[in-house]
Amino acid sequence: MRGRSAMGETYAIGETYKRVPSREGVDRGVQEVGIPVYSQLDVMDQEVIKPSWKLSLPHVCVATIASFLFGYHIGVVNAPLEYIAFDLGFSGNTLAEGLVVSMFLVGAFFGCLISGWLADGLGRRRAFQVSAVPMIIGAFVSATSPNSQAMLLGRLIVGLGVGVGGPVTALYVTEVSPAHVRGTYGSLCQIASCLGILGALFIGIPAKNISGWWRACFWISAIPAALLALGMELCAESPQWLAKQSKWGEAEYEYERLWGGANVKFAMAELSRLDKGDETEDISFMDLLNTRHWKVVYVGAAMFALQQLSGINAVFYFSSTVFKSAGIHPDLANVSVGIANLTASGVATFLMDKLGRKGLLLWSFFGMAVAMAIQVVGASLTGSAIVKVILSVGGTLLFVFMFAMGAGPVPALLLPEIFPSRIRAKAMAFCMCVHWVFNCVVGLLFLEFLKRFGAQVLYSFFAFICITAVIFVKRNVMETKGKSLEEIEIALLSDQ
Repeated sequence: MRGRSAMGETYAIGETYKRVPSREGVDRGVQEVGIPVYSQLDVMDQEVIKPSWKLSLPHVCVATIASFLFGYHIGVVNAPLEYIAFDLGFSGNTLAEGLVVSMFLVGAFFGCLISGWLADGLGRRRAFQVSAVPMIIGAFVSATSPNSQAMLLGRLIVGLGVGVGGPVTALYVTEVSPAHVRGTYGSLCQIASCLGILGALFIGIPAKNISGWWRACFWISAIPAALLALGMELCAESPQWLAKQSKWGEAEYEYERLWGGANVKFAMAELSRLDKGDETEDISFMDLLNTRHWKVVYVGAAMFALQQLSGINAVFYFSSTVFKSAGIHPDLANVSVGIANLTASGVATFLMDKLGRKGLLLWSFFGMAVAMAIQVVGASLTGSAIVKVILSVGGTLLFVFMFAMGAGPVPALLLPEIFPSRIRAKAMAFCMCVHWVFNCVVGLLFLEFLKRFGAQVLYSFFAFICITAVIFVKRNVMETKGKSLEEIEIALLSDQ
């Protein structure tokens, strides 16, 4: 296969660029004979044109299938869980029912552990395809399970696939998106997750009337997983990953597919600004904390910890009870929360590249704190039942809405932006592991804490965490709106 560079030279895909030291020769345009090199001087007189979003959108849409599956597998057991328990012989066993839900989280954690190595070793596209395999196998095992043990195994296998797919999706969308729409594309992942949750909810409704319908719910999930694996065969590889492998010719070819020929020269010049000399060195989790990059890794891990400790999963778990106390059917409660989540995610899509990541995070966490304060007031009232219901239900919906505006979608978008290319995949894997650990901790302890301390104390704690997040974001998070990944990395390194 052959490509054409923006300078008009043809070369075999697989020929490599000679790397120029980042602070010495890059502006001099030094190059080996026969091997094209882009320098900053090459593009100084070139008017930078924003790449058309239409070229990269199909590739991003295929990647968001992984986010859809993430949401689907979170919600797939919620509606039919009692029927699963009855058919598999563990009805009334709350521990077994809890394991069906939590085993998925265990699998996702271990999937995250290996996702960075898969993304760096195989490439982003192949990592997607690898993640689809356990999702298909796990769906088969779950759908055909004759007992609870087989169901738990199926959920564990599915979790492995989802755990790999989550970080890889964030990496891929960040690396293939033009800077001016990267925030918008990142929000599409959150929308896809919302659609997955709502899709699982609606698909599970017939389980009440059709015996064994829950098996169909698992079978159906294999379809988007197969589409993800097949679709990635047609998608572009991440130019950032190709550059890490010194496949500069292929990186240029993929940039042309993603951003158009008019933007290749500028994109390659930006990519060549970074020193890739040590990219091939193996990075361990401990290296992430012991190197010059520890601060951004700390910020990333803290962002996911604050996201989960803010109480979002507790609100999801407790929303049905809140709505039920108001006389609202649990199914309507789930739909209402899902619609609030989806609507806010849609709004965030339009605001992400206008207000910026940091602004959305600040307003999101602040709004969540206000919503929690409203729920504390509602839980404390002893007078009018109507006012109490309005405050409790309104606070719940407001909290979900504000979460989906920023605290939900921004961390998964922001972290791949601020992580240097050398550590991006493994740092994202590490931070997603933190996400799953705190997700599991909140899920395990919420009901016990609620029983011991009551809603007022627990919701006050969540409000405190949200205010803490506002302060943390204000002090530690940089704005990345409209900047290329190379600009962000150079700016962060210059601050050290």
